[in-house]
Amino acid sequence: MSPTVIGLIGLAALLLLIFTRMPIGFLMALVGFLGFGMIVNFDAASTLLAKDFFSIFSSYNLTVIPLFVLMGQLAFHSGISSRLFDAAYRFIGHWPGGLAIATVGACAGFAAICGSTNATAATMAATCLPEMKRYNYSPSLACGVVAAGGSLGILIPPSVIFIVYGILTEQSIGKLFIAGVIPGIILCLLFVVTILLWTILKPELAPRGPRTTIKEKILSLSGIGETLLLFLIVMGGLFTGLFTPTEAGAIGAAGTMVIALVRRKISWKGLVQSLFETTRISCMIMVIVAGATVFGHFLAVTRIPFDIATWILQFDLPHFVIMIFIIMVYIIGGCFIDSLALIMLTIPIFYPVILKLGYDPIWFGVIIVMVTQIGVITPPVGVNVYVVSGVARDVPLHLIFRGAMPLLIALIIGTLLLIPFPQLALYLPGLVK
Repeated sequence: MSPTVIGLIGLAALLLLIFTRMPIGFLMALVGFLGFGMIVNFDAASTLLAKDFFSIFSSYNLTVIPLFVLMGQLAFHSGISSRLFDAAYRFIGHWPGGLAIATVGACAGFAAICGSTNATAATMAATCLPEMKRYNYSPSLACGVVAAGGSLGILIPPSVIFIVYGILTEQSIGKLFIAGVIPGIILCLLFVVTILLWTILKPELAPRGPRTTIKEKILSLSGIGETLLLFLIVMGGLFTGLFTPTEAGAIGAAGTMVIALVRRKISWKGLVQSLFETTRISCMIMVIVAGATVFGHFLAVTRIPFDIATWILQFDLPHFVIMIFIIMVYIIGGCFIDSLALIMLTIPIFYPVILKLGYDPIWFGVIIVMVTQIGVITPPVGVNVYVVSGVARDVPLHLIFRGAMPLLIALIIGTLLLIPFPQLALYLPGLVK
């Protein structure tokens, strides 16, 4: 068999094995190992497997992952997320859908110190859903807002997806972080507009909360001061080149720990749980990266990515048409495959196409993250929906998916805006030398 045929069989086998619910990192490593062995030889495949896993797990650049994950875990267990929600609620709780809008604001604030969509969704579900339930919000709306708002965890920096994309494509992680700021703000505004229109048209879904005094508003700001300071230090240092992404993660994690200790808001149990979750999540991500590296080397010897790039370009279609096609692949694929796995699987295929079309790789990184956000709230996989469902056990899964649909429209609009206006993602990175 030719390398191309072996490559296509490997891709088909991987897609089928994904549905067995086996860990995707090990699946990619297994298929990559077997495919590479069939094309080259199994001695070379064994060497490749050992080399790739060792290089990933000993990589200094990847230490940024556990540091930012630890930062988010410490923020959750020290109560920073609940203070963010309280501050947002004090200011806009009396608006139509005010508690839902406050949830979006709290999600954005927590995303700025977390980096994970699942962690943001789980944290906000535990923090915000009881409050919305207390004020008789529709369970479908409440859960849908948390699931969609949680997706901000991978767009507003720091972001695990940006880190992985930067490593795979050898792009600046600092620039990718900064590129997510303006699209993140725009997406938050689109979420807010969607909720306002939704609740104005159907006010029974979201009764207004009580107004708060100016004194209560001012006092609530004390709860977000440390979050704002932490974000400014981490992103300011990256923006000015004062420290690297890895150093930023270390400073962020240390700063969160100091805040937790000074406020005396973290218990020994919370600290142990933070370390446990950080280890579990980081190992999961690094195994996926290692497996994807093996699989990527297998695809490289099949030459499938380059053949696909050549095939697409021979049609001489307008560049934006090809870009929309790629976006549709990610949206449809995100309905069935975990977001991180999808990125690992497709970046080696589409990245050469993007470069040949002349698109900026930093801009494409932001596009990838935004279409990944769409995937985390669309059925049947919709991982954020399942995370929220795990917290709100009394709400049927289909109601949560239904509640996320209006916000899915906002996500699609936000993604499409970046195609004619790439400077929305590239302006801030362009200021960094």
